[in-house]
Amino acid sequence: MVRRKIKRGPTASSAILFGEEVRYARELAGYTQEELGKLLHIDRTVISRTESGQRKPPVEEVEELDQLLNTGGLLRRLYDRVDWSAQIEHPDWFQSHVDTEAEAVGLQVFQTDYMHGLLQCREYARAMFEAGGTDECPQAVEERVVARLARQRRFLAEGGPQLVVLLDESAIRSVVGGPAVMARQMQHLLDIARRGNIVIQVVPFTARTTIINTAMVLLEMPDGQHSVYSESLDRGNPSDDPAIVSGHRRRYDRLRGDALTATESLGLVAEALEGFKDDAERARRGHLAQEQLQRHERRRLRRGGPRVPRPRPRT
Repeated sequence: MVRRKIKRGPTASSAILFGEEVRYARELAGYTQEELGKLLHIDRTVISRTESGQRKPPVEEVEELDQLLNTGGLLRRLYDRVDWSAQIEHPDWFQSHVDTEAEAVGLQVFQTDYMHGLLQCREYARAMFEAGGTDECPQAVEERVVARLARQRRFLAEGGPQLVVLLDESAIRSVVGGPAVMARQMQHLLDIARRGNIVIQVVPFTARTTIINTAMVLLEMPDGQHSVYSESLDRGNPSDDPAIVSGHRRRYDRLRGDALTATESLGLVAEALEGFKDDAERARRGHLAQEQLQRHERRRLRRGGPRVPRPRPRT
């Protein structure tokens, strides 16, 4: 029997009450979060954040939930009474972008300095988090890696949304985690670029005429609406203002005009891959040589130490 999971005492917001009703209706209908997410064409984590009151779903999604869960319009009526403008005590501004990203039918990305999260391999993502200076335990780092890779699934699935990424050349030249990690990352780019829905182009140092010092993402939603997301040092900057979106799109189009073709870009990535492989091999040989030298020095110290007379066996 399904029971309502209502917290004792007052709740933090009406959004939490709405989420509890969604969870109750979902469980009553016999769906897991993942199963319901597939029916709505969104990730399981998006359902989870709706049920915890941390996400405002679009009206169309709520109406579809009413139909799928057979709630007779209850969720839509509750939705209209929620104070969605109430501030969460510790807002996770990036999670808001992740929720939107999980619903988008197309993304156009410009990324500088390092790999965009949707392109990162496991080793690269781990190196990024370990270098973040947060002093997190290995388990916490691994959880963040898993969360980052989970964002990629729908784009790597058969028939996934379109993903066009312009990588500034600095993103493939800046070494994260050492040459071995970078070699793995370059191979990952070559692998995922074979998918029909993913296009990767490099904006080379020598060709870039449009100066943009921050990454940006242009998003197309299922209803045809467009938005843009960029980041400053300590916050995200989403906007669906048509004038702002149009301005960013013009900048993006100029950048794409500066970029190498997809074929030329992957050729540059392949060259970088071979270079990182060579660097990794030299580093490996240098490490082995250093170990051999240290072992040789330890043996010399043992041979050159004071001689200790040993008792001879009596005959």
